Amino acid sequence: MGTGHGHGHAQGHAGGRHRWRLAVSFVLIAGFFIVELGYGLASGSLALLSDAGHMAADVVTLGAALVATRIATRPDTTGRRSYGSYRAEVFASLLAVVLMLAVAVYVVAEAVGRIGGPAEVSSGPMVVVGAIGLAVNLVALALLRAGARESLNVKGAYLEVVADTAGSVGVVVAGVLVSVTGQALWDTLVALAIGAFVAVRAIGLGRQVFAVLGQHVPEGVDAAAVAADLAAIDGVRDVHDLHLWTLTSGMNVATAHLVAADLGDSHAVLDRAREVLLSRHDIAHATLQIEPADHSGCDELGW
Repeated sequence: MGTGHGHGHAQGHAGGRHRWRLAVSFVLIAGFFIVELGYGLASGSLALLSDAGHMAADVVTLGAALVATRIATRPDTTGRRSYGSYRAEVFASLLAVVLMLAVAVYVVAEAVGRIGGPAEVSSGPMVVVGAIGLAVNLVALALLRAGARESLNVKGAYLEVVADTAGSVGVVVAGVLVSVTGQALWDTLVALAIGAFVAVRAIGLGRQVFAVLGQHVPEGVDAAAVAADLAAIDGVRDVHDLHLWTLTSGMNVATAHLVAADLGDSHAVLDRAREVLLSRHDIAHATLQIEPADHSGCDELGW
Protein backbone atom coordinates (compact mmCIF):
# COMPACT_ATOMS: atom_id res chain seq x y z
CA MET A 1 0.00 0.00 0.00
CA GLY A 2 1.08 3.58 -0.51
CA THR A 3 0.14 6.96 0.77
CA GLY A 4 0.35 10.17 -1.22
CA HIS A 5 0.11 13.64 0.30
CA GLY A 6 -0.20 17.10 -1.13
CA HIS A 7 1.21 19.03 1.82
CA GLY A 8 2.25 22.16 0.02
CA HIS A 9 -1.05 24.00 0.53
CA ALA A 10 -0.47 25.53 -2.88
CA GLN A 11 -3.69 27.47 -2.56
CA GLY A 12 -2.25 29.43 0.34
CA HIS A 13 -3.95 30.71 3.43
CA ALA A 14 -6.67 33.04 2.15
CA GLY A 15 -7.48 34.75 5.44
CA GLY A 16 -3.87 35.57 6.26
CA ARG A 17 -3.35 37.32 2.93
CA HIS A 18 -6.11 39.79 3.75
CA ARG A 19 -5.29 40.41 7.43
CA TRP A 20 -4.28 44.03 6.78
CA ARG A 21 -7.70 44.73 5.25
CA LEU A 22 -9.37 43.44 8.40
CA ALA A 23 -7.08 45.58 10.57
CA VAL A 24 -7.80 48.85 8.74
CA SER A 25 -11.53 48.14 8.68
CA PHE A 26 -11.47 47.36 12.40
CA VAL A 27 -9.86 50.71 13.26
CA LEU A 28 -12.32 52.67 11.08
CA ILE A 29 -15.45 50.98 12.37
CA ALA A 30 -14.41 50.89 16.03
CA GLY A 31 -13.75 54.63 15.94
CA PHE A 32 -17.10 55.41 14.35
CA PHE A 33 -19.03 53.11 16.70
CA ILE A 34 -18.19 55.39 19.63
CA VAL A 35 -19.45 58.42 17.72
CA GLU A 36 -22.67 56.74 16.58
CA LEU A 37 -23.51 55.35 20.01
CA GLY A 38 -23.16 58.78 21.60
CA TYR A 39 -25.34 60.51 19.04
CA GLY A 40 -27.88 57.69 19.13
CA LEU A 41 -28.36 58.12 22.86
CA ALA A 42 -28.53 61.89 22.50
CA SER A 43 -31.07 61.87 19.64
CA GLY A 44 -33.30 59.08 20.89
CA SER A 45 -33.29 57.44 17.45
CA LEU A 46 -33.92 53.69 17.49
CA ALA A 47 -32.65 53.42 13.93
CA LEU A 48 -29.40 55.11 14.99
CA LEU A 49 -29.09 52.98 18.13
CA SER A 50 -29.86 49.80 16.18
CA ASP A 51 -27.18 50.69 13.68
CA ALA A 52 -24.79 51.40 16.55
CA GLY A 53 -25.62 47.97 17.99
CA HIS A 54 -24.86 46.40 14.66
CA MET A 55 -21.68 48.47 14.47
CA ALA A 56 -20.69 47.00 17.85
CA ALA A 57 -21.22 43.54 16.37
CA ASP A 58 -18.97 44.64 13.49
CA VAL A 59 -16.24 45.62 15.92
CA VAL A 60 -16.40 42.28 17.73
CA THR A 61 -16.59 40.33 14.47
CA LEU A 62 -13.64 42.14 12.89
CA GLY A 63 -11.63 41.73 16.09
CA ALA A 64 -12.41 38.02 16.21
CA ALA A 65 -11.52 37.67 12.54
CA LEU A 66 -8.16 39.34 13.18
CA VAL A 67 -7.44 37.06 16.13
CA ALA A 68 -8.54 34.03 14.11
CA THR A 69 -6.18 34.80 11.22
CA ARG A 70 -3.34 35.10 13.72
CA ILE A 71 -4.22 31.78 15.36
CA ALA A 72 -4.72 30.07 12.01
CA THR A 73 -1.22 30.95 10.83
CA ARG A 74 0.44 29.98 14.11
CA PRO A 75 2.45 26.73 13.90
CA ASP A 76 1.32 23.86 16.13
CA THR A 77 3.83 23.10 18.86
CA THR A 78 1.72 20.50 20.69
CA GLY A 79 1.71 17.83 18.02
CA ARG A 80 -2.03 17.32 18.62
CA ARG A 81 -3.41 19.55 15.87
CA SER A 82 -2.60 17.53 12.79
CA TYR A 83 -4.46 20.03 10.58
CA GLY A 84 -3.10 23.08 12.37
CA SER A 85 -5.47 25.74 13.73
CA TYR A 86 -7.07 26.82 10.47
CA ARG A 87 -10.58 26.10 11.73
CA ALA A 88 -10.26 29.11 14.08
CA GLU A 89 -11.37 31.23 11.14
CA VAL A 90 -14.54 29.19 10.69
CA PHE A 91 -15.42 29.61 14.36
CA ALA A 92 -14.88 33.37 14.00
CA SER A 93 -17.41 33.31 11.15
CA LEU A 94 -19.82 31.43 13.41
CA LEU A 95 -19.42 34.18 16.01
CA ALA A 96 -20.33 36.72 13.33
CA VAL A 97 -23.53 34.78 12.63
CA VAL A 98 -24.50 34.67 16.31
CA LEU A 99 -23.87 38.39 16.79
CA MET A 100 -25.79 39.36 13.66
CA LEU A 101 -28.80 37.31 14.76
CA ALA A 102 -28.63 38.74 18.29
CA VAL A 103 -28.60 42.31 16.95
CA ALA A 104 -31.49 41.53 14.57
CA VAL A 105 -33.63 40.08 17.39
CA TYR A 106 -32.88 43.04 19.68
CA VAL A 107 -33.69 45.64 17.01
CA VAL A 108 -36.96 43.97 15.99
CA ALA A 109 -38.04 43.55 19.62
CA GLU A 110 -37.32 47.21 20.39
CA ALA A 111 -39.08 48.39 17.23
CA VAL A 112 -42.20 46.34 17.95
CA GLY A 113 -42.25 47.68 21.49
CA ARG A 114 -42.24 51.25 20.21
CA ILE A 115 -45.14 50.84 17.79
CA GLY A 116 -48.12 52.82 19.02
CA GLY A 117 -46.15 54.54 21.77
CA PRO A 118 -44.88 58.14 21.98
CA ALA A 119 -41.36 58.75 20.69
CA GLU A 120 -39.22 61.84 20.39
CA VAL A 121 -36.61 61.58 17.66
CA SER A 122 -34.10 64.25 16.64
CA SER A 123 -33.75 63.89 12.88
CA GLY A 124 -30.73 66.18 12.37
CA PRO A 125 -28.14 63.97 14.09
CA MET A 126 -29.66 60.91 12.39
CA VAL A 127 -28.96 62.25 8.91
CA VAL A 128 -25.47 63.59 9.68
CA VAL A 129 -24.24 60.58 11.63
CA GLY A 130 -25.89 58.15 9.21
CA ALA A 131 -24.11 59.81 6.29
CA ILE A 132 -20.74 59.63 8.06
CA GLY A 133 -21.38 55.98 8.91
CA LEU A 134 -22.23 55.27 5.30
CA ALA A 135 -18.90 56.74 4.18
CA VAL A 136 -16.98 54.68 6.76
CA ASN A 137 -18.77 51.48 5.75
CA LEU A 138 -18.18 52.06 2.05
CA VAL A 139 -14.44 52.36 2.70
CA ALA A 140 -14.50 49.13 4.75
CA LEU A 141 -16.49 47.36 2.01
CA ALA A 142 -13.93 48.38 -0.61
CA LEU A 143 -11.16 46.98 1.60
CA LEU A 144 -12.87 43.66 2.38
CA ARG A 145 -14.51 42.91 -0.96
CA ALA A 146 -11.53 41.11 -2.53
CA GLY A 147 -10.89 38.99 0.55
CA ALA A 148 -14.56 38.03 0.88
CA ARG A 149 -14.33 36.06 -2.36
CA GLU A 150 -11.50 33.92 -0.99
CA SER A 151 -11.97 33.59 2.77
CA LEU A 152 -15.07 32.58 4.75
CA ASN A 153 -13.60 34.46 7.71
CA VAL A 154 -13.25 37.68 5.73
CA LYS A 155 -16.66 37.05 4.16
CA GLY A 156 -18.23 36.97 7.62
CA ALA A 157 -16.72 40.38 8.37
CA TYR A 158 -17.67 41.65 4.91
CA LEU A 159 -21.32 40.64 5.29
CA GLU A 160 -21.40 42.33 8.69
CA VAL A 161 -20.26 45.55 7.02
CA VAL A 162 -22.72 45.06 4.12
CA ALA A 163 -25.57 44.83 6.61
CA ASP A 164 -24.26 47.85 8.50
CA THR A 165 -24.01 49.82 5.24
CA ALA A 166 -27.68 49.08 4.65
CA GLY A 167 -28.30 50.22 8.21
CA SER A 168 -26.53 53.51 7.57
CA VAL A 169 -28.63 54.07 4.46
CA GLY A 170 -31.71 53.29 6.52
CA VAL A 171 -30.70 55.79 9.21
CA VAL A 172 -30.31 58.56 6.61
CA VAL A 173 -33.65 57.70 5.00
CA ALA A 174 -35.38 57.55 8.38
CA GLY A 175 -33.91 60.89 9.40
CA VAL A 176 -35.13 62.54 6.21
CA LEU A 177 -38.63 61.03 6.53
CA VAL A 178 -38.94 62.03 10.19
CA SER A 179 -37.83 65.55 9.30
CA VAL A 180 -40.25 65.89 6.39
CA THR A 181 -43.30 64.24 7.95
CA GLY A 182 -42.72 64.85 11.65
CA GLN A 183 -43.66 61.21 12.28
CA ALA A 184 -41.27 59.22 14.50
CA LEU A 185 -42.91 56.03 13.22
CA TRP A 186 -40.57 56.12 10.23
CA ASP A 187 -37.65 55.60 12.61
CA THR A 188 -39.29 52.44 13.97
CA LEU A 189 -40.18 51.07 10.54
CA VAL A 190 -36.64 51.55 9.23
CA ALA A 191 -35.27 49.83 12.33
CA LEU A 192 -37.54 46.84 11.60
CA ALA A 193 -36.27 46.71 8.01
CA ILE A 194 -32.65 46.82 9.21
CA GLY A 195 -33.29 43.96 11.64
CA ALA A 196 -34.88 41.79 8.94
CA PHE A 197 -32.04 42.48 6.50
CA VAL A 198 -29.40 41.56 9.08
CA ALA A 199 -31.22 38.32 9.95
CA VAL A 200 -31.38 37.19 6.32
CA ARG A 201 -27.65 37.84 5.85
CA ALA A 202 -26.83 35.97 9.05
CA ILE A 203 -28.82 32.89 8.04
CA GLY A 204 -27.08 32.75 4.65
CA LEU A 205 -23.62 32.92 6.22
CA GLY A 206 -24.64 30.42 8.90
CA ARG A 207 -25.52 27.83 6.26
CA GLN A 208 -22.03 28.16 4.78
CA VAL A 209 -20.36 27.90 8.19
CA PHE A 210 -22.27 24.75 9.15
CA ALA A 211 -21.51 23.21 5.76
CA VAL A 212 -17.80 23.55 6.57
CA LEU A 213 -18.15 22.34 10.17
CA GLY A 214 -20.30 19.44 8.95
CA GLN A 215 -17.54 18.55 6.47
CA HIS A 216 -19.84 18.70 3.46
CA VAL A 217 -18.38 18.47 -0.03
CA PRO A 218 -16.87 21.93 -0.75
CA GLU A 219 -19.03 24.39 -2.60
CA GLY A 220 -18.31 24.21 -6.32
CA VAL A 221 -16.84 20.69 -6.12
CA ASP A 222 -18.73 17.77 -7.71
CA ALA A 223 -17.95 14.55 -5.82
CA ALA A 224 -19.13 12.37 -8.70
CA ALA A 225 -16.89 14.24 -11.14
CA VAL A 226 -13.91 13.85 -8.80
CA ALA A 227 -14.49 10.11 -8.52
CA ALA A 228 -14.88 9.79 -12.29
CA ASP A 229 -11.67 11.73 -12.99
CA LEU A 230 -9.71 9.59 -10.53
CA ALA A 231 -11.14 6.37 -11.98
CA ALA A 232 -10.17 7.50 -15.48
CA ILE A 233 -6.48 7.75 -14.56
CA ASP A 234 -4.33 5.25 -16.42
CA GLY A 235 -3.56 2.37 -14.04
CA VAL A 236 -6.60 2.87 -11.76
CA ARG A 237 -9.27 0.15 -11.78
CA ASP A 238 -11.62 1.53 -9.12
CA VAL A 239 -12.07 4.35 -6.60
CA HIS A 240 -13.78 4.07 -3.21
CA ASP A 241 -13.78 5.71 0.25
CA LEU A 242 -13.66 9.13 -1.39
CA HIS A 243 -14.14 11.98 1.10
CA LEU A 244 -14.05 15.69 0.29
CA TRP A 245 -14.29 18.59 2.71
CA THR A 246 -13.07 22.12 3.45
CA LEU A 247 -10.56 22.73 6.22
CA THR A 248 -10.89 26.50 5.95
CA SER A 249 -11.39 28.93 3.10
CA GLY A 250 -8.99 28.18 0.25
CA MET A 251 -8.04 24.76 1.67
CA ASN A 252 -10.04 21.85 0.31
CA VAL A 253 -9.05 18.35 1.40
CA ALA A 254 -9.57 14.89 -0.07
CA THR A 255 -8.95 11.28 0.88
CA ALA A 256 -9.49 8.27 -1.37
CA HIS A 257 -8.56 4.66 -1.96
CA LEU A 258 -7.40 3.85 -5.49
CA VAL A 259 -7.41 0.25 -6.71
CA ALA A 260 -4.38 -0.16 -9.00
CA ALA A 261 -4.08 -2.59 -11.85
CA ASP A 262 -0.34 -2.89 -11.17
CA LEU A 263 1.23 -1.90 -7.86
CA GLY A 264 4.52 -1.42 -9.66
CA ASP A 265 2.99 1.71 -11.18
CA SER A 266 1.83 3.14 -7.84
CA HIS A 267 4.17 6.18 -7.85
CA ALA A 268 2.95 7.26 -11.27
CA VAL A 269 -0.67 6.73 -10.23
CA LEU A 270 -0.18 8.92 -7.16
CA ASP A 271 1.44 11.66 -9.20
CA ARG A 272 -1.35 11.61 -11.78
CA ALA A 273 -4.06 11.59 -9.11
CA ARG A 274 -2.58 14.55 -7.26
CA GLU A 275 -2.29 16.49 -10.51
CA VAL A 276 -5.92 15.74 -11.43
CA LEU A 277 -7.19 16.84 -8.02
CA LEU A 278 -5.22 20.07 -8.06
CA SER A 279 -5.64 21.14 -11.67
CA ARG A 280 -9.29 20.11 -12.19
CA HIS A 281 -10.80 20.44 -8.73
CA ASP A 282 -8.57 22.90 -6.85
CA ILE A 283 -7.73 20.35 -4.13
CA ALA A 284 -4.15 20.80 -2.99
CA HIS A 285 -4.10 18.45 0.01
CA ALA A 286 -4.92 14.84 -0.81
CA THR A 287 -4.27 11.63 1.09
CA LEU A 288 -4.41 8.73 -1.37
CA GLN A 289 -4.13 5.04 -0.61
CA ILE A 290 -3.14 2.60 -3.35
CA GLU A 291 -4.58 -0.93 -3.08
CA PRO A 292 -4.01 -4.10 -5.11
CA ALA A 293 -6.95 -5.40 -7.16
CA ASP A 294 -7.39 -8.44 -4.89
CA HIS A 295 -7.54 -6.37 -1.68
CA SER A 296 -10.91 -6.46 0.10
CA GLY A 297 -12.57 -5.19 3.25
CA CYS A 298 -12.18 -1.41 3.40
CA ASP A 299 -14.59 -0.78 0.53
CA GLU A 300 -17.33 -2.32 2.64
CA LEU A 301 -17.40 0.58 5.09
CA GLY A 302 -20.62 2.56 5.07
CA TRP A 303 -19.05 6.00 5.54
